[in-house]
Amino acid sequence: MMTKTKVQPLLVNYKTLEEFKRFKEYGNQELAMLEDLESNIVENDSESPFYGVYYGSALVARMSLYRVRAKYDNYFVPPQDYLALWKLEVLPDYRGLGYGKALVEFAKSFELPIKTNPRINSHDFWEKMGFQKATYDVERDLGENPLIWMPSGVEERDVNA
Repeated sequence: MMTKTKVQPLLVNYKTLEEFKRFKEYGNQELAMLEDLESNIVENDSESPFYGVYYGSALVARMSLYRVRAKYDNYFVPPQDYLALWKLEVLPDYRGLGYGKALVEFAKSFELPIKTNPRINSHDFWEKMGFQKATYDVERDLGENPLIWMPSGVEERDVNA
């Protein structure tokens, strides 16, 4: 029997940032965190926007998740607070074991709409997780082709309706 996968917030520290180098989606967000650390702006236990799953002592899956306030919402009608989920990634040797699903279920537990910009070849995964193409004014897209998930009881109204 598989034990319940525990999703946990990741600390901003050198160990976490070192582990991030194993992920393909390593980029500007991690480098900014590294710069913050190096200039001593943040404490070892500062909150980061990253959540992850450990297998033993190894970080094997992670995502960035942060809340976007309604006043910055370009995706939902009417504008509302939502979660932006990105950099969801499971290391190759750990795929197919439910870690990505556990991260998405964790994000859904906040009961807010979620927006994500899926990577190439990941649409099947997102569809299985209940995400759909956003039905909003295409001019707001910024070339992202975002997918969204709505909690039950929250309806997105089509802008063009």
